[in-house]
Amino acid sequence: MTPETRPRMPPEFSLAPFWTPRYWPTWLLLGALHLAARLPVRWQLKLGYGLGRLLLPLNPRQRRVARRNLELCFPELSAEERRGLLTRHFEAVGMSFVEMGVGWFAPIDQLLARVEIVGREHLDNALAAGKGALLFTAHFTTLEVGVAVLERLAPHASCMYRPQRNAMMDVMILRGRSRFAKDQIPRDNVRLLLRNLRDNYAVVYLPDQTYLGKQSELLPFFGEPAVTNTATSKLARISGAAVLPYFFRRLPDGRYRIDIGPPLQGLPSDDANADTARLFGALETHIRLAPEQYLWLYKKFKGRPTPHPDVYARVGR
Repeated sequence: MTPETRPRMPPEFSLAPFWTPRYWPTWLLLGALHLAARLPVRWQLKLGYGLGRLLLPLNPRQRRVARRNLELCFPELSAEERRGLLTRHFEAVGMSFVEMGVGWFAPIDQLLARVEIVGREHLDNALAAGKGALLFTAHFTTLEVGVAVLERLAPHASCMYRPQRNAMMDVMILRGRSRFAKDQIPRDNVRLLLRNLRDNYAVVYLPDQTYLGKQSELLPFFGEPAVTNTATSKLARISGAAVLPYFFRRLPDGRYRIDIGPPLQGLPSDDANADTARLFGALETHIRLAPEQYLWLYKKFKGRPTPHPDVYARVGR
């Protein structure tokens, strides 16, 4: 999208209301994101990994949550191997700030030169059918790069959105994702999501974080029961949209790979739990390719009913 064709920012995306001392740290972050997007790749990696190693000792509570998640999901690893994985995860978290800048501010042609896209034909075929594409993905640290390329892959794309506590950060995310997202859908606005699919949008859908609403069931995640959002199957059944696995990861040399899978045969079925288990099985397979790049900092296994124990009981201490 050229500067001439890029739509103007709507008024609600303005950063003008945030010129107060309360938001000065967020302004510094914004400036750092712009700078990170302009660095050579090798310096982006050094900056991101270094920031992650700095964050590791400074965030004891999140460190304990991530450690507990890794213990539950990778019991086959030794304690030393999990410590190494935890360090690499924080490096990936540090890189996520750099990749936020890249995803929001790097010229799209420059970004695409670093991205290998496998399976684009599946998205093209889904959109050619005219019923939209529900892009099933998850909270990877590389999220902002992974979705930014949709500017070139789909004529109309949108994404689910969760409001942030920091009002300026909220606007920054909306502005950053507006490069590809014609609509940014509040996470509870199912009607808008379905309308987008009816209008043949590619909709980025992230149902992997714990969801305690009506469309949830206790299903295995890496073999451990987790309260899981099963709405993907119902959305596909109502809309007729194709559900495509849409996964991405950073490669060791600083390039990226995006894998767009074909629609899963027989999905949606009459069994939403079975459909969800299949989708999360595909997600697990992808996570194992680069486990440090999945977001382990949140309590994936919270909210489980009795007799399941609270696996985070001592995390906050």
